[in-house]
Amino acid sequence: MFQSLTERLSKAVRKVTGRGRISEDNVRATVRQIRMALLEADVALPVAKTFVEKVLGRALGEEVTRSLDPGQAFIKIVNDELVAVLGGDGADIRRNGRPATVLLVGLQGAGKTTTAAKLARFLGGKHKDKVLLVSTDVYRPAAREQLAILARNLEIPCFEAASDDPVSIAEAALVEARRGGYTWLIVDTAGRLHVDTPMMREIGAIHAAVRPAETLFIVDAMAGQDAVNSARAFNEALALTGAILTKADGDARGGVALSVREVTGVPIKLMGTGEKLDALEPFVPKRMASRILGMGDVVGFVEVVQRNLDQRTAEHVAKKVKKGRELSLEDFRAQLEQLQQLGGVDSLLDKLPGVKPAAAAQAGFDARQIRRQIGLINAMTPRERRQPRLIDGSRKRRIAAGAGLGVQDVNRLLKQHKLLSKTMKRVARGGGMERLLGGMLSGKAPRPGPPRR
Repeated sequence: MFQSLTERLSKAVRKVTGRGRISEDNVRATVRQIRMALLEADVALPVAKTFVEKVLGRALGEEVTRSLDPGQAFIKIVNDELVAVLGGDGADIRRNGRPATVLLVGLQGAGKTTTAAKLARFLGGKHKDKVLLVSTDVYRPAAREQLAILARNLEIPCFEAASDDPVSIAEAALVEARRGGYTWLIVDTAGRLHVDTPMMREIGAIHAAVRPAETLFIVDAMAGQDAVNSARAFNEALALTGAILTKADGDARGGVALSVREVTGVPIKLMGTGEKLDALEPFVPKRMASRILGMGDVVGFVEVVQRNLDQRTAEHVAKKVKKGRELSLEDFRAQLEQLQQLGGVDSLLDKLPGVKPAAAAQAGFDARQIRRQIGLINAMTPRERRQPRLIDGSRKRRIAAGAGLGVQDVNRLLKQHKLLSKTMKRVARGGGMERLLGGMLSGKAPRPGPPRR
């Protein structure tokens, strides 16, 4: 997430870290690099300028010069100002009235329909509330059908009307939500440009009809400065209450995330971190600033693990490890599937301080490789999965053909499984989790632990 911005900012602040004394020239040179990093990340020029001026003003004051560790004091200043730009303490979705209506607006292609389904799952799962979805997009082909399908997958009701008038659909959905005792009504709208006067007039009419508790602007994290200009125009027309950042897991430069709050004055409340319908999480400025500076987000890491980890599978493997028993390929497949449920290794390492997600790819644990390994294990017989030592040359060729891969892929899988089994045995003998992580991320077998007495 925002990998380029993270690398540039980390490189800039690293030059002043660990120094006993920082001169004015050091500060100015570092701030200049920060300014370039922000501009290259597509941060709005006024936002980048204000940010740099605040950092420079505090860094040239007594806050750094009189500090026992000037480098850490400077990093704290940058972190504090990032938190302020991103929204301070953050904000939750407000519940005002029953049903509380949430109106989603934004440009075409920003991901409003998928976000509507994600938000329904998020609100329904978090508060155990009744949620009703409705689409007022009568322009995009199959837009309403798309939301209906997503709702069925989530087992959440979706209001469907025969009318082709967006305002009438919204009004009828609100009546149904009141009649059905729903807590939330989520209204998905058609994508529109802020310069399209008839479409902006229409969204204004929908807004007036449902009187939403939340009017959220859906902004694509991969969009440029035009998205920020659109957010400003939508805010002037509708009085936005917040924003949701989508596609934050992609190759986003991060400029929109740093610009929206400063330009519109409304907070980013949630962000989409993947394609799955559970990939929506609260946007916490303090934790996001920490991730942007390469300091990780341990709290977010723990939350993801607690939310998605299959406790029964984890306990089964833990018992095997504790007894020193060898893990089968079925156990290995279960662990790979757990990684997929957690969003992949990249998503997890992104939240850990000082660990580069590139380490996962180097160790062969990128998302594509995980899918291939699961496919290879599925191509084996149950006996082969339980007893990997039975897999000889002819079996390898059959397994590779069954998975549509090469024999070298089978060899790589068996090697990694063997490495994991050895590592787990050493952990059971007191080798510790440190050796486990070191071996897995380096792709090398850990050093032997002390002999058992």
